[in-house]
Amino acid sequence: MKLIPAIDLKDNKCVRLTQGIEDTSKVYNENPVEQAKFFEKEGCERIHIIDLDSAFSRSVVNNDTIINIRKSVKTPIELGGGIRSRDDALFWFNNNIDYLIIGSLAARDSKLVLEIAKEFTNKIYISLDILNNKIMIEGWTEETQLNLFNIFKTYNNSKIRGYVLTDISRDGMLQGLNFEFINKNLSQTSKSMIFGGGLSNYNDLILLKNMNSKFKNIEGVIAGKSFYSGAIKIKKSINILNSDA
Repeated sequence: MKLIPAIDLKDNKCVRLTQGIEDTSKVYNENPVEQAKFFEKEGCERIHIIDLDSAFSRSVVNNDTIINIRKSVKTPIELGGGIRSRDDALFWFNNNIDYLIIGSLAARDSKLVLEIAKEFTNKIYISLDILNNKIMIEGWTEETQLNLFNIFKTYNNSKIRGYVLTDISRDGMLQGLNFEFINKNLSQTSKSMIFGGGLSNYNDLILLKNMNSKFKNIEGVIAGKSFYSGAIKIKKSINILNSDA
């Protein structure tokens, strides 16, 4: 299981939001490239990048920064935020991004996303951002009528790599992972699952690791506010997830 640190980009700076609300933005690093280099030096196996400007329909703002990050580190990158067409996907794969996370488009045009996933086999994650049992899209600002059952039914037998599930109510709140939410959804698919929203301490990592001994398909957990606030350290977290104990 991977600890996947997050770099959320807004105006080419590394920021964190609380529950995805744009005006809660707090800058944690003016230089996202150096932040990515730090994560690589610490031994991370994956970096999670979200283009917040694109998620809020302001495309291109962070493109150069993302490309510079890609050129500066060898660590695999998963990128989400504002990927709303095949051309968007092709652009990022042509710029050597390893994996893409698709949310709004997956809810609105499953046929197209299934085609993209078939073209780029094992490279696409479906983003499932949940608030009050509803799937949220457009930078978590718009509620859909879809539920997780609909999404799993659509994508479980496709060529996607897996899902990124986020409990929005806990995102940036340091309240702990929602293990009821995690347990409920792990049994719905054999695809890889990455969880975000609420990671707050090392005990969360231990509990998640123990849960994975049963389900086997937790690929990783996203560390955002937990890292930036100092609640966890990268190397210690990786050691916990990799230990045999």
